[in-house]
Amino acid sequence: MKINVGLDVGGSTTKIVGMDEDNIIYKSIITAKDPVTSAYGALGKLINDQKITIGDISRINITGVGSGFSATPILGIDTVVVSEFISTGLGGLFLAGLQKAVVVSMGTGTAYLKAEYPDVTHIIGSGVGGGTLVGLANSMIGIDDPNKLSDLATNGDINKVDLTIGDISQAEIPGLGMHVTASNFGKAADDLTNEDKVCGIFNLVYQSIGTMAVLASRACGIKDVVFTGQLTSLKECNKSFELFRELYETNLIIPEDAEFATAIGACLAQRNNNG
Repeated sequence: MKINVGLDVGGSTTKIVGMDEDNIIYKSIITAKDPVTSAYGALGKLINDQKITIGDISRINITGVGSGFSATPILGIDTVVVSEFISTGLGGLFLAGLQKAVVVSMGTGTAYLKAEYPDVTHIIGSGVGGGTLVGLANSMIGIDDPNKLSDLATNGDINKVDLTIGDISQAEIPGLGMHVTASNFGKAADDLTNEDKVCGIFNLVYQSIGTMAVLASRACGIKDVVFTGQLTSLKECNKSFELFRELYETNLIIPEDAEFATAIGACLAQRNNNG
């Protein structure tokens, strides 16, 4: 059995998947200080974990912001650089089981893509993403680990942070519940706990991404929106997007293995000669 490998190389992490046709047989995330170390470390881990040899890998499909280092075959294996947007779009469609969707890639910033198999086009990008979450939290409370921040946010009270429609209006606004956010951090006072602050940061980031996703969906006339990237793995993600599902009747999908969508799509793009 020959394995087709997808590498999504970021600045500090690399997502790797191994595929046999349409079957995902391996997935992992590797952290390293530079993309070369991260990429080679990911391949080494795959070979070790799967107990295979270099000869068992048919091709390496590499994408992501750190993919530019690969001008020659990695470990002597046929290596192809694939467009990150195409990879993310196709990977999102594959994981959601769709032929058409707006695919949102939540990385350091956020990219919004129109994916209609096999074509993917970039709609717009935003600087609000995981980098915003980590940067704001580090500035406010000195913690930059997303998982620790997620645990803190669980005990935060968003009603002490955000201003809602109910805070500024006694009468309901058509289409908007009284609990809907009117202003992120609009109610923040001096006595906020760290948990409250982090809860507010998560809400700010996910609501900003969700708002743009709904706008992209409406602009494209596509109701299905698929979210990908590592921010999908935090429990605040689905909780935040639930409100958007109710308000805007948009089908927001967070598929299983969403953080590996770009690596998966790299395999699919090259297989279909869409790099």
